[in-house]
Amino acid sequence: MAIKISKKIKGYAVANANDDKTKEAAAASAIQSAALDNDTLTLPKGAEVIQMHEKVERPDVLIGSTYKIKSPLFEHALYVTINDIVLNQGTAHELRRPFEIFINSKNMDHFQWVVAITRIMSAVFRKGGDVTFLVEELKAVFDPRGGYFKAGGVYMPSIVAEIGAVVEDHMKMIGLLHDPELSDAQRELMAKKRAEYDLRTDGKKKVELDRSSPANAGEGNLSSPSPANAGEGRGGVRYNAPSTEEPSSSDSSPSFPPSATLCNKCHTKAVIIMDGCATCLSCGYSKCG
Repeated sequence: MAIKISKKIKGYAVANANDDKTKEAAAASAIQSAALDNDTLTLPKGAEVIQMHEKVERPDVLIGSTYKIKSPLFEHALYVTINDIVLNQGTAHELRRPFEIFINSKNMDHFQWVVAITRIMSAVFRKGGDVTFLVEELKAVFDPRGGYFKAGGVYMPSIVAEIGAVVEDHMKMIGLLHDPELSDAQRELMAKKRAEYDLRTDGKKKVELDRSSPANAGEGNLSSPSPANAGEGRGGVRYNAPSTEEPSSSDSSPSFPPSATLCNKCHTKAVIIMDGCATCLSCGYSKCG
């Protein structure tokens, strides 16, 4: 906005933009000093949110969970106990975070590294911040003697990796980690692939049994050897044979086909070949995208 000066200028001074802020700060300081002197005005106190750090004192009682690890690499089972501390209990900022870990077993051959790993992990837990990196570090440890498969076809490269899997499950339970959820389209595709695979597998079994039925007709037809009942005897072989084979396959892999291969992403024996493409029935990973 232009201002026309009609009179003669006798003097001038440069105006400072911070003058108003200085006056406001001085006024606020005066109000605060008056409140301290007269105890008539009180300033609002901010909410105190306790974050996890190494100076947090351990309470007398902690809540936790104990997990059992039974590995073919160990003669006796390992019992992993993870205790949690509850921060800001009873408030909107309540959090449950791991505070310490213990591992106990009858096997004392590896006592030194068990104590070392529990003390280091407990120190990291008490340090605070993002402690989820421990899961990836532990699960990346491989045993030179080779790994093993857990129930359900999940491959574990070492006992340390299974400890990392236990820590991962515990962090998911307390809400510190979250599984990437599959979309409805992915779930529908996986269910369709599984149904097609089962139908194709059942068809192959029936064809193989039909081919082998003449050789087994004498064993399958126990009711009557007459030609009139020969078809019933073959039918009995055809329907009874799958039931005798199912328990052995279900014992080896209760949730996925026994012929499935190992998935490189979730380390589960759940990869099948459908339409020339390898697809995992556990996590949905596919080489074809």
